[in-house]
Amino acid sequence: MKGRGMNQILAMAGKDIKLLVRDRMGFFFSFIFPLIYATFFGTVFSDNGGEKSGLPIAFVDMDQTASSKAFADTLKAGGEFELTGMTRDEGMDAVRRGKKVAAIVLTKGFGESRDKLFTGSGPPEIEIAFDPARKAEGAMIEGILTKYMAQSMQSKFTDPGLMRNEIATGMAALDTADMAQENKRVLRGFFTQLDTLMATEAATTDTSRKGFSGFTPVVIRKSEIVKERTGPRSSFEFSFPQGILWGILSTSLGFALSLVIERRRGTLVRLRSAPLSRGRILAGKAVACFATILTVTVVLLLIAVLVFGVRPDSVPLLVFAVLSAAIGFVGIMMVISVLGKTEASVSGLGWAFMMIMAMTGGGMIPLFVLPAWVQTIGNVSPVKWGILAIEGAIWRGFSPAEMMLPCGILLTVGILGFAIGARAFRWTES
Repeated sequence: MKGRGMNQILAMAGKDIKLLVRDRMGFFFSFIFPLIYATFFGTVFSDNGGEKSGLPIAFVDMDQTASSKAFADTLKAGGEFELTGMTRDEGMDAVRRGKKVAAIVLTKGFGESRDKLFTGSGPPEIEIAFDPARKAEGAMIEGILTKYMAQSMQSKFTDPGLMRNEIATGMAALDTADMAQENKRVLRGFFTQLDTLMATEAATTDTSRKGFSGFTPVVIRKSEIVKERTGPRSSFEFSFPQGILWGILSTSLGFALSLVIERRRGTLVRLRSAPLSRGRILAGKAVACFATILTVTVVLLLIAVLVFGVRPDSVPLLVFAVLSAAIGFVGIMMVISVLGKTEASVSGLGWAFMMIMAMTGGGMIPLFVLPAWVQTIGNVSPVKWGILAIEGAIWRGFSPAEMMLPCGILLTVGILGFAIGARAFRWTES
């Protein structure tokens, strides 16, 4: 008898799934619309809608000289960076919190080393602090800084007048330099010959022959700052939980309407003469709704992972979240089915009920950007707990204990909703 009862329930479920697939509008709102929603909003919120700008960089000028400020102006003019002036602590904290890609620090003495090629303490130094997970950006930043420092040095070598001034400064500094006389003699000879060469370069009209290379333009010190994850890694990690909940909402409403249609057409009465008990008929409807919700959710999650690079923090917790959401909205399906006597009334009241839940529960605007008072009102919306459970497994980093609240609420809503809906359900229109 138990095996026969289960076969009857599965047969009912298979029948309802076939009806859903044949209903083009129901199929669209269960499968296609949530995918369009998730993709559209993920794209809109990704990279400012496709508009590209410079990398957001914290710029720390510890040197505070005319040369360091001029270098900052050069970086701003280049367009590769969007610089924000900060103190060292502020810059490191901005990188740690993920507000900036990296921090560029011009150390003390940067300007003197940059301006005095022969008498400085060595090549100018720049520090880069970045998240180790963003090594590609770190390497790109290093390359850009080296490029501009090399251009700065090259401009001096290609300007004989500036070079002769540097040479004169270097030769004057030798008089007080603490070094052996033999070394001073060698350096004076070098400076004299270099000055003669620069004088020749200044007199030539062939600009293609001017220029030198071989000096180290800058020494770059790199340090790593591990970013504190406080939000989704991409816009698709918050758009797909929303899209999944829209799929679940549409599926629940579709099955609620199917119950009303079958009652109006007398299908339920004929099924009871099969003979099938009320419990088995409703159980078959619940299993079909549950299976369809799981199918919609799994399809959307596979697209999110394979196409848009979404990476769940915990697959087991994600499975728990999806099962809880499916059970919760099966119960809601039963409640919606008793909101009216006709298809039109149930459809209208059902969508109104769904829209209110979606608006207050983060189905239209991500939960983490909603005002605090809206989040408080949203506590009564199962949509909020469904999104929170899925986000908790994908990017919020929920522990099993933290998942118990949203999942427990969804399971409670599902059980109570199904019990209330089944008790209040009318098997005939009279």
